[in-house]
Amino acid sequence: MAAIRRHVYIATGARAVWRALTSAEGLEKWLAEDARIDGRKGGRVVLGGTDFDDEHEIVGMIHTWRPTSQLEITWDSVGAAETKGSSVLFQVARDGDESRVSIVHSGGEALEDDERRAKLDHAWKVALETLQALLDE
Repeated sequence: MAAIRRHVYIATGARAVWRALTSAEGLEKWLAEDARIDGRKGGRVVLGGTDFDDEHEIVGMIHTWRPTSQLEITWDSVGAAETKGSSVLFQVARDGDESRVSIVHSGGEALEDDERRAKLDHAWKVALETLQALLDE
């Protein structure tokens, strides 16, 4: 199964990273224009935005919720979003004076197609760099 794997090191604690990953305010600063999240296992996540004048919304459910260390979201398998039928796992770990934030995005049709996977990989690169710039102290 094809997957996207990326990580960044952020010069801040795991709690600040966790807030950026799990609050609507945090997600809206680095990942989506509009975010709603029910922060708990089984909670719903809705991310919205506009790409090239095309509005989109992706909906998922929190599969794993381990505060300050692990968050996994499984995206709905309906709709037109590139993420449909996939899941993304965020892991946060202390590494010296920094926090290591890793993602594994797997499953779904888009990751089986080289061009679409490359597009998603680039989107994750930009998103994680934005998160890093936002939180680096």
